[in-house]
Amino acid sequence: MTNSHHGVVAEQYGQRADAYVTSAVHASGADLDQIEAALRGWNAARVLDLGCGGGHVAYRAAPHAAEVVAVDVTAQMLEAVARNAAERGLANIATRQAPAERLPFPDGHFDVVLSRFSAHHWLDAEAGLREARRVLTPGGRAVFVDIVAPGHPLLDTHLQAVELLRDTSHVRDYSAAEWMAALSRAGFAVTGLTPRRLRMDFAVWTARTDTPDLRAQAIRALQDLASDEVRRHFAIEADGSFLLDSLTIEAEAC
Repeated sequence: MTNSHHGVVAEQYGQRADAYVTSAVHASGADLDQIEAALRGWNAARVLDLGCGGGHVAYRAAPHAAEVVAVDVTAQMLEAVARNAAERGLANIATRQAPAERLPFPDGHFDVVLSRFSAHHWLDAEAGLREARRVLTPGGRAVFVDIVAPGHPLLDTHLQAVELLRDTSHVRDYSAAEWMAALSRAGFAVTGLTPRRLRMDFAVWTARTDTPDLRAQAIRALQDLASDEVRRHFAIEADGSFLLDSLTIEAEAC
């Protein structure tokens, strides 16, 4: 395994693939329900699950498409997805290993592109969005879901710090404004925004990434020393559990 960023991501998540398949935070949620409801009306033939992780988007998409391709940079994650899809009887799910920035598909290959809790790991998010647009048919639909940074620098800095301490493959939780601008530059027109708040149970959140005790203690130290504004926004609890902002973005290829 190389020490490139893609190598770091693969190393971080390869050992924890099964944990992400079974993760309650990733396996359920109103955002997944929203994605599936949208797919019911889109009559898609080919769907791309970009940065598929544990495959939960692909499992929801499979009943509503002829073919779903789950793409991830981590081979072990794809093996877990293929195994789980077979157990669920979802024969129309295929897997492909690739980074978001270099997708091995021709232009306009997919009717729908979906990406959930992935872009904050991408080495070059703008390149990933350009690739998502390239492989999407003109007028095709896309849904992007991710944790978003609050607009204020104080809150943004706290968020990025605790994210990186938890998971060294973290790049950035982008703000809603950054998402809107990047999508526009990539050739998407945003058609819908749905903000949500997600509670992170501290023990579960750090266990899922096997965060070393020293780094978990550093996160708790940052929380303990945080200003009232930070503690209030993230609703930091006595045990370190807290709230994150997420955003579901619906878009069309221009």
